[in-house]
Order: sequence, then structure tokens, then C-alpha cells
Amino acid sequence: MKRLPAFPSPRLLLLAGITAYGAGFAALSALRHQAFITARFDLGNMVQAVWSTAHGHPLQMTDLHGDQISRLAAHVDPILVLFAPLWWIWPSPQMLLVVQATAVAVGAVPVFWLARKHLGSAHSALGFALAYLLYPATGWLTLNEFHPVALATPLLLFAVWYLDEDRLLPFAALAVAAATCKEEIALVVAGFGIWYAISHKRLFAGAAIAGVAGLWAAIAIAVVIPHYNAGAESDFYGRYSEVGGSAGGILKTALTHPLRLVEAAFTSRDLHYLLELVAPLAALCLLAPLVLIAALPELAINLLSSTTTQTSIHFHYTAGLIPPLVVAAIFGAKRFSRWMLPIAAAAVLAALIGNYRLGPIPGWRHLPGGQQFQATAARVTAHDRIAERALGRIPSGEVVSATNTLGAHLSARRRVLSFPFLEDAKWVAADETQPGYADRYAPVPTAVQLAALRRDPEWQLVFEEDGILVFHRASA
Repeated sequence: MKRLPAFPSPRLLLLAGITAYGAGFAALSALRHQAFITARFDLGNMVQAVWSTAHGHPLQMTDLHGDQISRLAAHVDPILVLFAPLWWIWPSPQMLLVVQATAVAVGAVPVFWLARKHLGSAHSALGFALAYLLYPATGWLTLNEFHPVALATPLLLFAVWYLDEDRLLPFAALAVAAATCKEEIALVVAGFGIWYAISHKRLFAGAAIAGVAGLWAAIAIAVVIPHYNAGAESDFYGRYSEVGGSAGGILKTALTHPLRLVEAAFTSRDLHYLLELVAPLAALCLLAPLVLIAALPELAINLLSSTTTQTSIHFHYTAGLIPPLVVAAIFGAKRFSRWMLPIAAAAVLAALIGNYRLGPIPGWRHLPGGQQFQATAARVTAHDRIAERALGRIPSGEVVSATNTLGAHLSARRRVLSFPFLEDAKWVAADETQPGYADRYAPVPTAVQLAALRRDPEWQLVFEEDGILVFHRASA
């Protein structure tokens, strides 16, 4: 009698899921870069910081106005230094994108471990690991160019696993690594410290974790950034002008006008954002409010901001939210001890439906009701191939000024300026069809500066096709 083939084990299926996610999203990220979806802001900033580090100028980059500054003047994400050796091996922006996709995919491993421990079933654990990979915010985080903070997601998940195991040394190492991904990530670590103190009844250890992590976040925000930013607070405080405009101002508003914070944090857009975070986890995360303490700092940072991208799952601002939300979903599911497999199946189904309606997989656009946002972003067009050919005329190492969408392809150099700033640029690369300045469209200043360059005898137009222009300074 023939034996039926054994069904693949949960571990094997987990490995298959991680491999498929990592390979698929690495390929999508690479194609989006070739399609000029990435830009000077933000991928180009990271590329330049890594390139500079690899060439002996740690974390140096060119700011929006042409000054050479440290990356730490904007964000405290020194983990970028670790990419310098990888740049020596693979000197391409694609390296950053592939590492990011791989790292986020591997975050499914601690999700599986944690769920298997608390739900008592490898099959249920597989369900939550797959739910993490299908979670729409996870996918968009992976595809949103490259941001060091995306690496905090898997690092935090591994850190929570070791914390839950009472293995404080590996937890500390991973928590420190996560905190080097962005200045406010330490606040998420502090939240997990509070959870640990209460849930594990380790009051001293949990308080120490929360205290040290909170102190580092305060130092990073109030000392490190101002030190590298010419003594000024972070430029990003402008996003909070309506609620105080600074850390101290927000605290003052909380004490004197608390309703102003409530009004800022719970607009219809904010509520829609919260729904998109919670629904794809079958709302299970709401059943573990103690774990959600770790999500509160990042939620406050996003909900109080006037910048709309911070209340969208399409950007990297969910990096510090995904770990506590996913972990909370696991602990929420633990309440249904008699129905582990059905609950895990419901989590997978909710994540799959969420991905279908909200996620970044391009194939959904062919189905009724499937996600359409950026559904063709990985399509490399004839215009993109023209742009790539044009940029090949610009020598590496020379100072260039570029519009935003071309900038990520030109940032592996000492100085790269944002058009229409020229300063000491020897080359200009501009895309008239996408006249970006920083991360905004700026058709008027772009058109004015391009018209001036055409009239200026100092500049020679050496390439013009399909709206792509390359100028060379004749006197250079």
C-alpha cells in the first residue's frame, strides 16, 4: 500500500514563505528603482551616507541647500555605518534594497517562535508568521525605498522574543541595534520594558530597560541631532507646529490644552489609518492592551504630525508599530486557547484580505476591488530607459545637481545637489516630466532654472530626449 506524501512541516513552509517574500520584494524593489520610483529623497540620502562612510567620511551627505552635513543632523540612524563594508562588495543602491527586503522577511522567524510558544502549536505559529508577511504595512515598509528604520522591525521582533525568554543579554544587543535605526525607536524598546516589568513581574529589569531606552531617545533627540544640526532642534519639529512645535511645546500643550492634542490625533484620516493597521490583524491586537503600550510613542508621533505621509501605511513610518501590533495580535489570540487553529486561520485570512485591498502586490490590480495604488510602479518604461542612458553620460565623482527622481541614481558621490540649486555643480540632470524638488513637485522653479540654463553660455546641453535633459558646465 502506497504511503501518501507527507505534508510539508510548518518550519519548511515558514522557510518557503520567507524565501518567497524576500526574493519577491527584493525583485520588486529593484524594479521600482529601475523605474525611477526611488528618489534623492530618501533613497539617495542613504546611498550618499553609505558611500561617504565607505570612502572615509562617516555618514556625510549633502543637504537640500548644498551644505555638507552629517546624516545625524536629520536622524540618529548610525546603523548605516554597517553598510559600508557591503558597499565595497556591491557598490549599488540595489544592495540596500535587497538587504532591506531580506531583513524584513526574516522578521517572520521570531513571530513564529513567539506564537509557537504562546499558542502551543507550530501550525498556529505558521499562521501568524504568514500574517506578518501578508500584513499590508509590512509590504509597504519594504517597498518604500530604503530607510534604516525598516531594519528596526525585525530587530525589535527578535528582541521581544529574547525578552520574553528572559534572556536579557541577547535582548539588550538587539534592542541597542534597533535603537541605532532611528532616534524614536528606543521609545518602542522602553514600551516593551514596561510590558516586561508588568507581564513577567520583573519590575527592576523592566524599569531599567524603560529608563535606559527612554534616556537614549531623549539624548538622541535633544542632544545628538542639535549637535550635528548647528545647535538647532530637528527640522522635523515643523510637522508639529499645531500642537507645540517641539518636544517641550508638545508637553506644554498636553498640560494646558489637552483637547488640542485629541483633535489633532483623531481626525477622520487618523481613524482610517488606525483601521488599516488593526483590521488586517483581525483586530486581535486590541485584546492585548498591555503589549500595545510599546506602540503608543510611535502612534503619537504619527497621529500628531501634520505631514499626511505619517498617517499612511504606504510609508516607512509604520516600522516601529508593526512589532508591537503583531506581538499584541499573538497575545490577543492566546485568549482563545480552545480555538487556536481557527483563530490563526482567521489571522491569515484577515491579512490576506487586507493585502488584497491595501497591500503592494502588483497582481491585485487585475482583480475586482484589488489595490491599485502604485500597482504599475515596478514597470520600467521607455522613458526610464532613456533616463538611465542619459545619466550614464555623467562621470562618477563629479558634482551634479539633479531633480528628485533622478537623484537616487546619482547619489553615490561626495556632493550631489538638489535642482534648481547649482552652486559648484559641473553637471545637471533634470526630468521635465517629473520636476521634483526634495520630495515635492516643483514645476515652476524647475522650468525657470532650465530656461536660464538654456540661455547661459556657461552651460552646454549635451542630452535632450523625452523630457530628460543633461547639461555640462562648459567652463568646468
